[in-house]
Amino acid sequence: MIRLGARLTVTGGREALVRFVMTAAAVALGTGLLLTVLASLHAMTAQNQRYAWLETGFVPPEPGAAVAADPVWWQLRGDTFDNRTIGRVDVATTGPDGPLPPGIEALPGPGEYVASPAMVELLASTPDEQLAARYGSPTLVGTIGEAGLPSPDSLLVVVGRTPAELAASPHAQQVTSIATTAPDRCEGETCAVGLGLNADAVALVVGVVAVGLVLPIAVLLGSATRLSSARREQRFAAMRLVGATPRQIRTIAAIEAAITAATGTVLGFAVLAVLRPVVAQVPFTGSRFFPDDVTLTVQDVVLVVVGIPLLAAVAARVALRRAVVSPLGVARRTTPPAPGAWRVAPLVTGIAWLGALAVVGPPEGTDAQLAAYLGGVAVVVAGLVVAGPWLTRAGSRVLVARTRRPAALLAARRVGDDPRAAFRAVSGLTLALFIGTAATATVTTFVAERGPTSTPTSTGDLIVQHLDVRRPVDAAYRVPEGLTDDLRDIAGVGAAAVLRVGPDAPPEELGLGDHWGMPAYARCDDLADLPSLGACAPGAEVALLAFDAFTDDEGVTWPTAALDPGALAERDPLSVVVRTDGSTSAVETARTVLSAALPDAQTPWTVHEAQASSTSSLALYGRLADVVVAVSLVVGGCSLAVGAAAGVSERKRPFALLRLTGAPLALLRRVVTYETAVPLLVGALVAVSAGFGAAQLFLRAQLGYDVHAPGTGYWIAVGIGLAVALGVIASTFDLLRRTTDPATTRTE
Repeated sequence: MIRLGARLTVTGGREALVRFVMTAAAVALGTGLLLTVLASLHAMTAQNQRYAWLETGFVPPEPGAAVAADPVWWQLRGDTFDNRTIGRVDVATTGPDGPLPPGIEALPGPGEYVASPAMVELLASTPDEQLAARYGSPTLVGTIGEAGLPSPDSLLVVVGRTPAELAASPHAQQVTSIATTAPDRCEGETCAVGLGLNADAVALVVGVVAVGLVLPIAVLLGSATRLSSARREQRFAAMRLVGATPRQIRTIAAIEAAITAATGTVLGFAVLAVLRPVVAQVPFTGSRFFPDDVTLTVQDVVLVVVGIPLLAAVAARVALRRAVVSPLGVARRTTPPAPGAWRVAPLVTGIAWLGALAVVGPPEGTDAQLAAYLGGVAVVVAGLVVAGPWLTRAGSRVLVARTRRPAALLAARRVGDDPRAAFRAVSGLTLALFIGTAATATVTTFVAERGPTSTPTSTGDLIVQHLDVRRPVDAAYRVPEGLTDDLRDIAGVGAAAVLRVGPDAPPEELGLGDHWGMPAYARCDDLADLPSLGACAPGAEVALLAFDAFTDDEGVTWPTAALDPGALAERDPLSVVVRTDGSTSAVETARTVLSAALPDAQTPWTVHEAQASSTSSLALYGRLADVVVAVSLVVGGCSLAVGAAAGVSERKRPFALLRLTGAPLALLRRVVTYETAVPLLVGALVAVSAGFGAAQLFLRAQLGYDVHAPGTGYWIAVGIGLAVALGVIASTFDLLRRTTDPATTRTE
């Protein structure tokens, strides 16, 4: 039986060969996409792991970690250039046997630095006064290798300093080992802010990928393995009628399906090889991947190579139950039983699940919440698949009641007789619309509720250098004399001022009203050049204000401070504020002057950069939604193409007979269009509605938000998706013409 099954797979005539090629190609596409998703997850993990050494000083050494004999002074700082984040580490060696970060052969000494290749290129192409001078214009002594780079685009610089310099810095510390804990494995405040993906983000990505991508791909693989299932049922039913046993039929079917699926699986690795360099260039996490990181584990390969052919064989055995039990009924094309209304129950259960979370509230803990929400979404997805045939049959009944056109009536009768097959062709696209709608609605609401508001021009280009006022008084930052004059001399800088620490009391007690911000003293001459910070009363020399760089206080008159102007310089500095014209040269030159003057302070930032940083998680959600929507639509389109082609091939005989009896080809084309359009439109309506409903319930339960309607881009994407779907249907018209041509038709 095994040899017979293998022989029938590839030598069963032209029809068997075409079926073998089409099925193998469809399985190859689905397998390739599945492998690409798995490889992308591994790339994300590898990238996150390469951030680990930057956690040095924040996380404790792992048990058994190597400890160096000579400690190293270590200070991690964030830096920025033209809206690009730079990781800066200042180091000072105390001996020859200090710990070494990965990718670095030797730590730089005073006046030296090592940098990533991208950073080296940036420094070489940028005037020194805009970037290099903030590091003291040191000498390049090496580059950081791939082992220490999260991404090919990573901007990292390790600057050598003296032990005395870093010993005086409040943020430096001595370390004897390099951290190996990735950002997703460190806990709470022990993580360095802004590095990689934390545990919640990784869990979110994995969960959304599992529900949003793997399930549609599984539908595509299922559709591929069922190509020409009706034709196979007839062939195996004929074999049963001439004496083949049920066991023999099952064996032949399983062997045929396994060989075809195995061939497609092998070709799927070729699809991965093609997609791999493309995926590496997609900045899904905000940075590109190294191509070598987009790879699979041995477990992945074994699971796919063994699992897909095995599942195909099982599916083939299950699909032939009618041919095994009643071969005569299959040969005579008996109508399968109509789907029952019970099929709507899983969909209702999934919606009720999410509704219960909205009413009762989410469970405690991130993992529990993620499991609860993704579990509910998974039930809704499964419910759409289960309810699809019943909804399709209901749609066919509406079509019968509303039309008397021959094409529509033929299509409605065909859909009503076998709604399972009709919905199977569009199930992938239906899932894509649900997933895309839910993701888009959720992200749109996040951005609307938490995203940055429009920032007035007067505050958007401010550079703010916040100073650590929590330090002891005797170690307070001292702003170098003449710093503001140096800043004002930069082309494109309009004003510069030093704000001093105000009284330690709530703003309302200081006469600042309901203005939110830190109490600060400022010279009135300086405020005159910084109108977005407010203004002084007439005749005042020093004002007391509530400083908040994100708020435009133009037109606000602050109370006069009971402080002599001569005593202002004795107050600890709070912030240095610089107004620029927004040009890169002005912003970066001013930032460099500030960084060089205050080397141990945190990096100066602009208001625009701070807003972008506060919404970085929204950017990740947006990229995740874009990837899920794009891939799910592609997978859904492929499932539709496979199902439409299979549907025409399986109905070759009845269509040919209709054409022989005088039905025009145009009529058959309309029948094919109706047969796919009815379940597609019904499924699309239910999927989009369920997507908005799921998003509303999630947002209400988790954040108390009401869903915001997506922009026109979403509706355009849905329209394009449906138009492409109709185009896929139209692409089968040539196959319909060739398979029903009276000149080539043979009686079966």
